[in-house]
Amino acid sequence: MADNNKTFYLTTPIYYPSGKLHIGNTYTTVIADTIARYKRLMGYDVFFLTGTDEHGLKIEQKAEEKGISPQEYVDEMAGGIKDLWKMMGISYDKFIRTTDDYHEKTVQKIFDYLLEKGDIYLGEYEGWYSVSDEEYFTESQLAEVYRDEDGKVIGGVAPSGHEVELVKEESYFFKMSKYADRLLQYYEDHPDFIQPEVRKKEMIANFIKPGLEDLSVTRTSFDWGVPVASNPKHVVYVWIDALVNYITALGFWQDDDIKYQKFWPADLHIVGKEIVRFHTIYWPILLMALDLPLPKKVFGHGWLLMKDGKMSKSKGNVVYPEMLVERYGLDAVRYYLVREVRFGQDGIFTPENFINRINYDLANDLGNLLNRTVSMINKYFDGKVVGYNGATTAEDESLEAVIRESVQAYLEGMDDLRFTDALDNVWKIITRTNKYIDETTPWVLAKNADDSDRLADVMYHLADALRIVAILIQPVMIETPKKIFEQLGLEFNDETASLDQATIGRFPIDTLVIAKGTPIFPRLDTEEEVAYIQSHMTVGQAADDSAEDWTPDDTEWLSPDLKAIKYDDFDKVELRVAEIKDAATVNGADKLLKFRLDAGDNQDRQILSGIRQWYPDPEVLVGKKVVIVANLKPRKMKGEVSQGMILSVEDGDDVRVVIVPNELPNGSRLA
Repeated sequence: MADNNKTFYLTTPIYYPSGKLHIGNTYTTVIADTIARYKRLMGYDVFFLTGTDEHGLKIEQKAEEKGISPQEYVDEMAGGIKDLWKMMGISYDKFIRTTDDYHEKTVQKIFDYLLEKGDIYLGEYEGWYSVSDEEYFTESQLAEVYRDEDGKVIGGVAPSGHEVELVKEESYFFKMSKYADRLLQYYEDHPDFIQPEVRKKEMIANFIKPGLEDLSVTRTSFDWGVPVASNPKHVVYVWIDALVNYITALGFWQDDDIKYQKFWPADLHIVGKEIVRFHTIYWPILLMALDLPLPKKVFGHGWLLMKDGKMSKSKGNVVYPEMLVERYGLDAVRYYLVREVRFGQDGIFTPENFINRINYDLANDLGNLLNRTVSMINKYFDGKVVGYNGATTAEDESLEAVIRESVQAYLEGMDDLRFTDALDNVWKIITRTNKYIDETTPWVLAKNADDSDRLADVMYHLADALRIVAILIQPVMIETPKKIFEQLGLEFNDETASLDQATIGRFPIDTLVIAKGTPIFPRLDTEEEVAYIQSHMTVGQAADDSAEDWTPDDTEWLSPDLKAIKYDDFDKVELRVAEIKDAATVNGADKLLKFRLDAGDNQDRQILSGIRQWYPDPEVLVGKKVVIVANLKPRKMKGEVSQGMILSVEDGDDVRVVIVPNELPNGSRLA
């Protein structure tokens, strides 16, 4: 075990409170909490930081929409996130908010220091800005570019899918390029700094090798931010303000910096892969400019996705953790997140997988083992766990060997951030113990008084294996270890449940198990529970495609001359169900009809379509539900605005609008 004086500083990203956090956001924090709990069990003095990033134009706009001040808005949102972390059992040591007074003052000091040093200078910025991403983009970085008739760029779409706007304003810049070579050398000297390895390759190839541009770090077009002390019309732009939270939370450049002296540099920053660039390029360069040590490791994990991609309200596929915890319990949710998603890779949430994990892993494997063990000890020995005689048979030796090997592999997995592997090894113990029952047949031993000592040994091995399992699952599952100890008649505390107790033969002799055990994970009706989860998502999951016996490579395209597009290109098209509320001709246009539609927006939209020839009486379409391309840039035709496109089918000389069933809700997205 580690020395009690050894420290471990762990952080999550600070979350941007522009909307309610979903299970994908929660995944990051559950993983961080798992690490923090494990390190504490290993004897480390842990400091676990999380919090909220509360400045920026988007927050200002959200507050304005609700008719409240930005401070009132972030107070409300931060309170909700704290409530969520309490529900999820997150054992953070500090929750920082970038609106905290001490943080803002330190940000100003850091900015002034870099300004005086010459690493920050005043200039003018012109570029494409995404409010939703709080990020600037060059034209070449945009996923899509809009041009006018003369070919001039007039807008575009960021890689995230959010639209950008041209921003031109006075700005302070940070000299990123000055530190590029030094950063690359740091990568070379510290090969484990960025994990997984693929993230480092992405950073070098996509951002550093092409040349680092100086970074705009202030804005003047909004007020909700940390003002520059020497030029208060500027507010410090989000990434300097946000990133330095990792040191301001420890008291850096404050009266009390004991925690900074004790815990910095951070042992581990955990971030989603979408913000790796900021934490592995901007953040280390900022620390270099401040002459501070760099964090030891930044781990950019994958996303928890749905079948149709990232969770988003627009896709109607969001799952919120509160619903899952209230229905299935905290430990089931935490276990699923850590076991199902291999850390560093993307994972896919489906209601079916979630319920199967509960039924097979928790109810069948673990829960049933506990129930059988407690029941047999009560039946055969009046509830008492009697003496242990060591491994007296081949079955005993095999079980004990699996336990020893699995405990060691579990520790190695946790140390290496391979949490799925660690839990796999715990379940090896559970699976092997269930098999041990079948091998030793206690119900047969109980029929012969001469086998009483052997039966006692078997019961001891079962109880002892469960005790070890309960100890090992503590970083992930908060309530279950205590329940297992309680049913086994054991006292649960820091001493009895410490990791150094996860060795064979430490179950106290003559312990009385609970008189009647209760299932800790009742088995669920899969069909009923899948339907329940789907009903609490904005739109249910699409059915799986059926497999047919055919060879797709032999299929000949109907239009082989058409240029094939990539899935990424198609994914940019948003198709929605819309109800036609009114239809009319367009003055001065022989081919155009105009439609008023309810497409699930805040108000109706108008679409023009050149189908008048086929619908001379356009009112026949009123009340019909059609499919529209919802994210086309609006354009003017014959003095009328068109906000999308209605899909139609062309068959020879005939054209017909695609009609969909009336039961489909307006605004639902085709996936």
